[in-house]
Amino acid sequence: MTERYEAVVVGGGTAGLSAGLVLGRARRTTLVVDSGEPRNAPAAHMQGYLSRDGMPPAEFLAEGRREIERYGVELVRDRAVDVSRDGAGEFEVTLAAGRTVHARRLVVATGLADELPPVPGVAERWGRDVLHCPYCHGWEVRDAPFGVLATGPMSIHQALIVSHWSKDVRLFLHTVDEDTLPDEDLRRLAAAGVDVVPGEVAGLVTADDRLTGIRLADGTVHDRAVLFVAARLSPRTELLEKLGAEFHETAFGTYPVVDETGRTTVPGVWAAGNATSHAEQVVNAASAGYRAAAALNGDLVFGDIDAAVARG
Repeated sequence: MTERYEAVVVGGGTAGLSAGLVLGRARRTTLVVDSGEPRNAPAAHMQGYLSRDGMPPAEFLAEGRREIERYGVELVRDRAVDVSRDGAGEFEVTLAAGRTVHARRLVVATGLADELPPVPGVAERWGRDVLHCPYCHGWEVRDAPFGVLATGPMSIHQALIVSHWSKDVRLFLHTVDEDTLPDEDLRRLAAAGVDVVPGEVAGLVTADDRLTGIRLADGTVHDRAVLFVAARLSPRTELLEKLGAEFHETAFGTYPVVDETGRTTVPGVWAAGNATSHAEQVVNAASAGYRAAAALNGDLVFGDIDAAVARG
C-alpha cells in the first residue's frame, strides 16, 4: 500500500531540513527525501550563518537530521524521480528505489547544480581555492592575489565585487573578446584596480595541493592564489516542471514563480532554497524552508477546518 504523509519534503539540504523541522514541530506526518548531494559539499566550512560561522557543512546537515528525528520526521536517502496530482489535488511521489508515497502537500527544496567551465583543474579545486562567492569565502582569502575567470557578462560584476577583498585582482578574459567589452565596464575595472588579461586560460598551476597560478594557452603563467569562477547555474526543478508550475527567466537562470512564502503556482506545492533563486545562502535557505513549512501547515489547518464546516 502507498504510504501516506501530510507533507513530503523533496530535498534534504538546509531548506528541506528546516521545513522538516517546522513541520515536525507542527505535528505533521512528514517525509524528507534526501538524495545526499548538497551543493556546498566541496567546501570545508560555511560562513555568514550567525552562531554557526565556520561550521563544516556536513556537520551542520548531520545536526539538522538529528533535530528533525526528535519530532518524528522520517528521512529517507533516495531520489524523487516522478510526481503527479491525483483527483483530490494531492500528490503521488515516486522514488528511485521504487517506493511510492502519497502527500497532501509538497515542499520542493532540490537546490541547484553548478556547471563549471571545462578548464583543467577548476572542478578539482572547486570550493577550495576556486571559489564563486566572496561573501562565503572572501574573508578567508582576503588580500591574496585573486584571479577571476570570465565566463559571461556577470564576470565583470564578479571582478568588481571581489576587488573589495583584495587589491590584486586580474580578470582573465578566457574566451571573451576584449573588443566586445563596453567602455564603461573597462573604466570601472580600471577604477577598481582590476587588471584585464586577454587570452584563453589553458589550466591551473598547483604546488603542495594549493593553487599557485593560472596558465594561458600561450604558456604564460600568472601567479594567483585564488580563482573566482561564476558557474552556470542549473536549478533542479524537474518535479515542478512535471506538475506544470509557472517559471520566469532571470539573469541567473529559469526559476519557479513563488510568493513570499515559497508557494508556487501549483496549489499545494511550495519551493524553498536554491530551487527558487541563485542567491539563497545557507542562512537564507533555512529561513525559506521555515516560511514554506509554516505556510503549508496553515494551509492544511484552515483547509481542514473549512472542509469540516462544509460538512456541517
